[in-house]
Amino acid sequence: MQRKPYSMRPLHRDRLPPVALPPVPASSFELGGEELLADVSGALWWDKHRALIVSDLHFEKGSSFARRGIFLPPYDTRATLQRLAQVVLRYQPSLVIALGDSFHDGEGPSRLSQEDQAQIMRLQEGRDWIWIAGNHDTAFSKDLGGEMRQAFQLGALHLVHEPTLEGCAEIAGHLHPVARVTSPMGSSRRRCFATTQSRCIMPAFGALAGGLNICDIAYQGLLNETATLHVLGRNRVYAVPVSRCLPD
Repeated sequence: MQRKPYSMRPLHRDRLPPVALPPVPASSFELGGEELLADVSGALWWDKHRALIVSDLHFEKGSSFARRGIFLPPYDTRATLQRLAQVVLRYQPSLVIALGDSFHDGEGPSRLSQEDQAQIMRLQEGRDWIWIAGNHDTAFSKDLGGEMRQAFQLGALHLVHEPTLEGCAEIAGHLHPVARVTSPMGSSRRRCFATTQSRCIMPAFGALAGGLNICDIAYQGLLNETATLHVLGRNRVYAVPVSRCLPD
C-alpha cells in the first residue's frame, strides 16, 4: 500500500513553476558546528577527521532475492564496491564508516565471492574501518575486518543507522531519501542527502538500493520546513530547499 505524504509540503505544489538549479561538483553544509561535504557519489566527506561515510551499501541484495526466487542482476556487490573504491581513491580517508545495512541480510557475507571479499579487505588497508549495525545486518556471519558498532561518536556528531528524535547532532541512513524536483528540462527523481541544522539523513549507496521520497510520512519529525536537500545529479550536487520537492 502506498504511503500518504504528510502535510509539510504546500497544497498544489505540483503546479509550482520549474526552477533553474545552479550545479556544483559537491555541496558543503554545516552540522553541529562541523563542515561536511556531500559528494556526488552519495558518500559524505568530513575533512577534519579524514573520514569517509557511506550508508546502506546493501551488498548481496541480488543474491538475497535469488534465494527467494526473485532474480535480479547478480552484479550489485561488484558495482557498489567499484564505486566505493573510486571514492576511497579520491579522498584517501584515514577512517571509513559504513552506517548500517552494509549487507542486505545477515548471511550476506557468506555469499560474497572471494574476489569481492578480497576487495573489501583491500579497501581497509592503511585505514580504520567501522561497520555500524543496521536493521538488515545486526551482525555479520563472518569476519570482514574493521570493527562492528551499534553507533559511533566522532567529535560532536553521533553516527547511527536509523535516525532518532533525540536532540544530538546526528548522521544516519536507513530511509534511503530521494527527492523529486522540477527543472526547465522536466521532472526527475534522484537520491539525496536530507539535512537540517541537527541532522543528516544519507542516501543509500548500494547499486540496487531503492529510495523513499522525502515527502513520505516516515520523515515526519525528522525534517522541517527549512531542510535542505543535496540532490545527486549525474555529475553534480544540487542544493534544493525542501519546499521545491514533489511527492511521487
